[in-house]
Amino acid sequence: MIAMSIAFVIMLTIGVPIVFALGIAGAIGLWSLDLNLISVPTRLFTGMDNFVLLAAPFYIFAGEIMNRGGITTRLIRLAGLVTRGVPGGTAYTNVSSSVLFAGISGAAVADTAALGQIFIKGMPEEGYDKHYAAAVTIASSIIGPIVPPSVIMIIYAAVTRQSVIDLFIAGIVPGLMLAGVMWLVIWWQARGERLPRSSYKVERHEIATLVRDGVLVMGLPVLIVGGTLLGVFTATEAGGVAVVYALLISWFVFRTMDLASLWDALKRSARVTATIYLIIAAATVVSYVLTIGGIGGWVQGFALQFADNPTLFLMVLVGVLLLIGTFLEPGAAIVLIVPMLMPVTATMNIDPMQFAMIVILPLTLGLITPPVGVCLFVACRIAESPVFPIFRAVLPFLVAEIGVVIMLVLIPGLSSFLPTLLR
Repeated sequence: MIAMSIAFVIMLTIGVPIVFALGIAGAIGLWSLDLNLISVPTRLFTGMDNFVLLAAPFYIFAGEIMNRGGITTRLIRLAGLVTRGVPGGTAYTNVSSSVLFAGISGAAVADTAALGQIFIKGMPEEGYDKHYAAAVTIASSIIGPIVPPSVIMIIYAAVTRQSVIDLFIAGIVPGLMLAGVMWLVIWWQARGERLPRSSYKVERHEIATLVRDGVLVMGLPVLIVGGTLLGVFTATEAGGVAVVYALLISWFVFRTMDLASLWDALKRSARVTATIYLIIAAATVVSYVLTIGGIGGWVQGFALQFADNPTLFLMVLVGVLLLIGTFLEPGAAIVLIVPMLMPVTATMNIDPMQFAMIVILPLTLGLITPPVGVCLFVACRIAESPVFPIFRAVLPFLVAEIGVVIMLVLIPGLSSFLPTLLR
């Protein structure tokens, strides 16, 4: 396992793509344990052979359709209705748009790319610093994987055999809490007119149309969660329903979708899905090596030191996950880490939904931190700026979001209340 770890770190350091770093490191790990390398292709296919993962391409495709169907602009205009004329109003709108966009994208990178084109380029025209505009955009993009639907929660469900719909529902309160703390940070920074007032304007006759469009767009997550809870379809089938719904409103209601846009959405969805599946497959090889190497027993032995204090165990885990998230893609980290931790949490009587949120959120925060923060680098490209000025502007939001994670540790009901109530 030492040889595998060294190889993995070296490959990450020299810039080898994560999927190849995982796959090659896993093969080296098998070789160092004198195991047959035929296990590599076997484990690659085993990692993807999971019915729950069928939901991922549907949700990704639905999000791409909604995004290319002119939905992003409608959501931003709807969010701007409430915050116009307020100091820092466009920053509030940025966060609010991420909450609404989370209901159709389910991914932080998609949020950053779609909203960044508008806010990172548009906010400086109102007087905002471009680094601050990028910081608000990427910090709020973390809401995307937490508010349902969420691709990362589908991966978590596939690894742990948890209910996808329970995970979706468990993410609602933490997602809104993330938005709330970001609004608080913006309010603090905007005191004394230190942030520009929003110049957003909307005619009175447009309000009804904007509200109607918003209701139709937000009908997607409501349809997914409501239909699944009522037993009309499973969470996986809900992905197909989401695609049909997205097509209907984009093509026939908004009339912004054509065959060329649909083809582009399909190609983009295929690329994103393939990337996710390859990462999961490669991570499964490494997870298999770790299991054979006995790391599960070591983890359980370490956790026993906190047997009488699960809260302290979760606090330590949050710190470890924040560190891991800065180097490893969340989906791969979940496949590697969670199977070893699930038996430990069961012995400590930690609520599964609380544990899920405590794992997912810190790992997702790694998307906005160097050295491997994908959202951070996407925003840097859009803003045409170096990394560290933007990261400095992100820090107040990052601290506030870590505060949300700590609240989830201290108050289990924040994650488990809604799934328990609706179950």
